[in-house]
Amino acid sequence: MAFRVGVFSTKKHDREFLGQATSSLTNLDLSYLEVRLTEETAPLARGFDAVCLFVHDLANQAIVETLAAEKIRYIAMRCAGFNNVDLNACQTHGIKVSRVPAYSPYAVAEHAVGMILELNRKYFRAHTRIRENNFSLDGLAGFDVHGKTVGVVGTGKIGECFSRIMNGFGCEILAYDIQENPALVELGVAYVELETLLAQSDMISLHCPLLPQTHHLINEATIQQMKPGVMIINTSRGGLISTPDVIQGIKSGQIGYLGLDVYEEEEGVFFEDLSDQIVTDDQLMRLNTFPNVLMTSHQAFFTREALLNIARTTTENLMCWAEGKSCPNEISG
Repeated sequence: MAFRVGVFSTKKHDREFLGQATSSLTNLDLSYLEVRLTEETAPLARGFDAVCLFVHDLANQAIVETLAAEKIRYIAMRCAGFNNVDLNACQTHGIKVSRVPAYSPYAVAEHAVGMILELNRKYFRAHTRIRENNFSLDGLAGFDVHGKTVGVVGTGKIGECFSRIMNGFGCEILAYDIQENPALVELGVAYVELETLLAQSDMISLHCPLLPQTHHLINEATIQQMKPGVMIINTSRGGLISTPDVIQGIKSGQIGYLGLDVYEEEEGVFFEDLSDQIVTDDQLMRLNTFPNVLMTSHQAFFTREALLNIARTTTENLMCWAEGKSCPNEISG
């Protein structure tokens, strides 16, 4: 018997890579749905045994109750984060949940470094000028990354990869985490209190999960503890940053550079083509007016290696469930 899986928030790359990963399987039948899972779209889960969700799909208590009523027994997250899933509600209704804990830490770490280089050396602005036959260097001066102090908040696999790259640039690395990474200690990374990291870092890169303790970690108070002109990079979760506070920090000059691959209110915006629509998010539009802000649409993970790993792990999780085996990637409330 084939287990039917409804894949929400489907994009072209989902069809390609999940299709590759499941092409030889006969006991998984994937149906691709372009819509996000919301309270309005939850009834579309009817007829499936499981659903496969991504970062902007919502599985709160009300939606989980709808899924349970539609006899959904499994939620396979094709991402690492699961803050959009009510695990307690899933446990109450007997719905198991799995995730992809790691897919390519290199992809995210390299994207963060790329944002640093673009903000500093202004490659895109220079490229645009050249295409218009403007070969002036005015306004393009950057700084040597070598010798700068880089603060890394969160030193799991991605934070470790990022730290190793910046160490290769000749930077001094300060780290903050609830648990030290022995590999980074061996590398010479100094673990310090958050206040020390904020005060001494020229660049700060966020690689920690979004938890109640880390929500709005970057706020008015913490921004004031930083060096004037600091660079902040966030490739983790949008909720780590208070958007109104960083806007004020940019306007005052306290924040000199801001790189965002994630945004707190990105649901329904990121991953979508809204080029022929009016975007009503005033804060997002304000960020786009600053010349020292670089935004990308949650694409740090977006390499072929990462997409293949996501598809393979998601498929393995679903297969464990379909065959009644234990799955190391299942999570509980």
